[in-house]
Amino acid sequence: MRLFKEVMKFLLSINYLIWLVLSALFFAAGEFFSKKFALNPKLTIVAYILLMYIFGTLAWLPAILQKNQLSIVGAIWSVMSLLATVLIGVLLFGERLNMIGLAGIVAAFIAIILLSLN
Repeated sequence: MRLFKEVMKFLLSINYLIWLVLSALFFAAGEFFSKKFALNPKLTIVAYILLMYIFGTLAWLPAILQKNQLSIVGAIWSVMSLLATVLIGVLLFGERLNMIGLAGIVAAFIAIILLSLN
């Protein structure tokens, strides 16, 4: 029990935004492997997808414990994971964004800044 408390104390000493970024990156990695699976279905890729989503969820928990505002933390996480997923699609898979998509990316960055100020 003492070890658990020490581990939790350490985990909660890290700013919630860092945990959200880490969680969003794991989620985006899961999306990356999902795209790989769509291109070439293999059971090992499914295992990678599940691991990324599990790690993403585990990284989410300290963030929600710290902030304890689902409306803020959830919205920031959603936008971060959206941005990471879009960047993976564009940079790694050569997908294209039109001007409306680019405006959406800018709006997403603004949303993260505004929500994190709350």
